[in-house]
Amino acid sequence: LRFTLELLGREDFAGHVHETLRAFLIAFSISLVLGLLVGFWLGFDHFSGDVLEPMLVNVYAIPKLTLYPILLLVFGLGLSGKVAFGVLHGIIPIILFTAGAVRNTRSILLKTAAVMKLSRSQLVRWVLLPAALPEIFTGVRVGFSLTLIGCLLAEMFASQRGLGYLLMNGIGLHNIPQVMAVTLLIVVFASAVSVILLQIDRRLHSRHSR
Repeated sequence: LRFTLELLGREDFAGHVHETLRAFLIAFSISLVLGLLVGFWLGFDHFSGDVLEPMLVNVYAIPKLTLYPILLLVFGLGLSGKVAFGVLHGIIPIILFTAGAVRNTRSILLKTAAVMKLSRSQLVRWVLLPAALPEIFTGVRVGFSLTLIGCLLAEMFASQRGLGYLLMNGIGLHNIPQVMAVTLLIVVFASAVSVILLQIDRRLHSRHSR
């Protein structure tokens, strides 16, 4: 705990935190937007969903570190590489949960929307999104955690800044207090946000089941 407080007081620590948060927020924003768009598309288009979802599941099952050298070649060692690796981790769960939620929307709601002659955008806004929101949010919660893991892993293996870099630097120098302090800070942040998201998730499911 003493070393953690010392680490928080270091002049360069804020820069490392900012670097990690910037990469994570960009990666999670991309994962969220693209994940929702692709998820709704696959949920609407059953043929595309039947073709692409097994492929996404297979890609998701591949250990992501095996793909990291390819991402480094394409995006380089900077911020873009970390963002790409974070997106690779976080986007697929959001796509799969969103597509499943849209596809499992009760048929009576879709028939009612058809009778009311709602446009595609109205159907998404007033019918599909409220009905599918609990399952979509579950995917967002999972995507949040995995995006953070992806960004930290990218910093650990190919970066000169960030919390992941501090963690790997401590391991390389056998600086156990630094490793424990950085790990503690990451765990506290991730756990706090995960608890909040889990509570929201449970409330959404509870309201939806009534």
